[in-house]
Amino acid sequence: MLRIDVITIFPGLFETFSSESLIGNAIRAGLIGVALHDLRDYTSDRQRKVDDAPYGGGPGMVMKPEPLVAAIEAVAGPKGPGRPGQVILLSPQGDRLDQARLAKLARNERLVLVCGRYEGIDQRAIDLAVDEEISIGDYVLSGGEIPAMVLIEGVSRLIPGVLGNPESAACDSFQRDELEGPQYTRPPVFRGEAVPEVLRSGDHAAVERWRAERAKEFTRRRRPDLVRDPSGEGES
Repeated sequence: MLRIDVITIFPGLFETFSSESLIGNAIRAGLIGVALHDLRDYTSDRQRKVDDAPYGGGPGMVMKPEPLVAAIEAVAGPKGPGRPGQVILLSPQGDRLDQARLAKLARNERLVLVCGRYEGIDQRAIDLAVDEEISIGDYVLSGGEIPAMVLIEGVSRLIPGVLGNPESAACDSFQRDELEGPQYTRPPVFRGEAVPEVLRSGDHAAVERWRAERAKEFTRRRRPDLVRDPSGEGES
């Protein structure tokens, strides 16, 4: 089982996410575990304060290092060899998450996700307690909770048994450095638009060839940056 710990000041945001649909089913089946930790429980003042004004001035507030490091070390132990879990900060400054990174993360037995807030978090907390920073894209959100949910769902899909059909993940976009092609279901004709005849032919080999061709076509048209020449040395 993959255990995922989440450190956040808004644990309630994860309650529906971790009880419904794919993630909820995976948790109930014992395939993954998600544990939520309220960062405010690791503060030492009556106000349970987790942020303060930045040194040097500037807009916004910065998350304090004391509660963050205390929470991370309580959940994952001190940074260094032998730590039982990989500690990941969801951050715009991190390496961008992609399918290859998800596949590597899915091989871990335990992940600890730290959700930042405000203008950022004190760099000393990162240096002292975080193993890796990950970003889900070149844009900024109000906190790391939604990025953490993205990572949890992306990783969970790769855990054996989570998906009803194990071939589903293998056919997903980006699994083979290309997009998935178009999909169709009933009815055979909708508002004058018909399902391609090959998909109704019963010829499985022809269907696979058609899907492979459409996937390559979609990728060339929509994500040419994913297309490489036969030598693998650059874009075609």
